[in-house]
Amino acid sequence: MMQMTFVALRTAIVTLVLTGLAYPLAMTGLAQVLFPYRANGSVVTDEKGNPVGSELIGQAFANPAYFQPRPSAAGTNGYDASSSSGSNYGVTAAKLKERVEADAARLRTENPDAPGPIPGDLLTASGSGLDPHISPEAAVWQVPRVAKARHVDAARIAGVLESQVEGRDLGLLGEPRVNVLLLNLALDRQFGRPEAMAEGK
Repeated sequence: MMQMTFVALRTAIVTLVLTGLAYPLAMTGLAQVLFPYRANGSVVTDEKGNPVGSELIGQAFANPAYFQPRPSAAGTNGYDASSSSGSNYGVTAAKLKERVEADAARLRTENPDAPGPIPGDLLTASGSGLDPHISPEAAVWQVPRVAKARHVDAARIAGVLESQVEGRDLGLLGEPRVNVLLLNLALDRQFGRPEAMAEGK
């Protein structure tokens, strides 16, 4: 009995060391060598080198001079990376209908010159609540508002947008998409930050 106990204890210790220490450390070290940007959270910095977010996590943009992401149900006020989740409302839920109607009314008010109907992904949250991408159609729909807020010709805004469209992975997986944070940073690089423009700089 004692011998079996020692064998079981040794097996547990070896397994713990291999799977709980050696393997995670090896994978972490390999990731730091091969993919340091991804391994460290895909952190995005501004022109001064200050971190402004992650390429993988959506965030809110309220300023009309910026493109806006999908709605978020992650956390109390949305976009909470520590509370990744969807709303879990069913398609017949009254609260979902109310939220969509409220967002639709807000979007129409904020985007009076937008072409056509509101794209669906501007009204629907992702399953994680933290999707950093929108469809190219959802971005194009917002171009008139962004151009007006930045006092820049819409064609120039559209040109920056077009340069930020990501294609399908490996040419066939997924759909074309636009990372909202990277797009807004590209606008700031091209035309300056909205605050600086407001000060006449």
